[in-house]
Amino acid sequence: MRDAHETAPSRDSGDTADPHTTAPHPAGLPAAALAVPLPANDLPGAVLPATELLGGGLPGAGLPAATVRTRVTVPLRFGDGYTVTADLVTFHGLADGQEHVAVILGEPAAGRPPLVRLHSECLTGDVFGSARCDCGPQLREAVERIAEHGGVLLYLRQEGRGIGLYNKLDAYALQDQGLDTYEANAALGLPEDARDYTAAAQMLRALGIDALDLLSNNPDKAQQLRDLGLTVTHRVPTGVFTTAQNVRYLRAKVVHTQHTLPLTELTAG
Repeated sequence: MRDAHETAPSRDSGDTADPHTTAPHPAGLPAAALAVPLPANDLPGAVLPATELLGGGLPGAGLPAATVRTRVTVPLRFGDGYTVTADLVTFHGLADGQEHVAVILGEPAAGRPPLVRLHSECLTGDVFGSARCDCGPQLREAVERIAEHGGVLLYLRQEGRGIGLYNKLDAYALQDQGLDTYEANAALGLPEDARDYTAAAQMLRALGIDALDLLSNNPDKAQQLRDLGLTVTHRVPTGVFTTAQNVRYLRAKVVHTQHTLPLTELTAG
């Protein structure tokens, strides 16, 4: 797999971290491996919205603590034959009440921050291999790069940039009529991007992570984590995964939300 970590500089920091430390198993991040009963209030919708939970003052000062619920080892196998062993971690007390999962891979070298990706769930891309987006290849790339470097992939239940699966498919129908991905959301009366990363910050804190390298082309992810009190040492670009069907989508991400993708390579097709 081509490793974009070494070839594309980070807009945030001017340099990149080195992801190439290899570890044989996902053992080293400081997280409890406890399985405890689910409290009655730890259900979707039972937690106050993040905007009500965060107060003023220092970044992250009002961030409510989440705790580890379960940590279990799972062998992963991808369609191209790549295999790796990961620890999957679940949580109590996430601000949005969703069932997000941390995938712990490898172990960072001493003195180096973990490599972290916030990956928003995409049923069509991650599971069915849709060519309309780049989500599936980004997930596959992220797992291998994080396993080599040591870190965590947060699999966040934020289908369709937070608008849900049915709304995303409604937006696809509008895209087929000529709108781009953000225009389609707006035409449906929905946010261009509804994602809030408060729960992601809680998950990282529960795993003992306060500083990280972020594997992402999206500057908003880095800024939200910083606003929530985490230190994003570097923002590391992903690879570029183009198809004839997703070029317009990728260009829209550059134009609308300043993703760090090479616009010259994303010619309309």
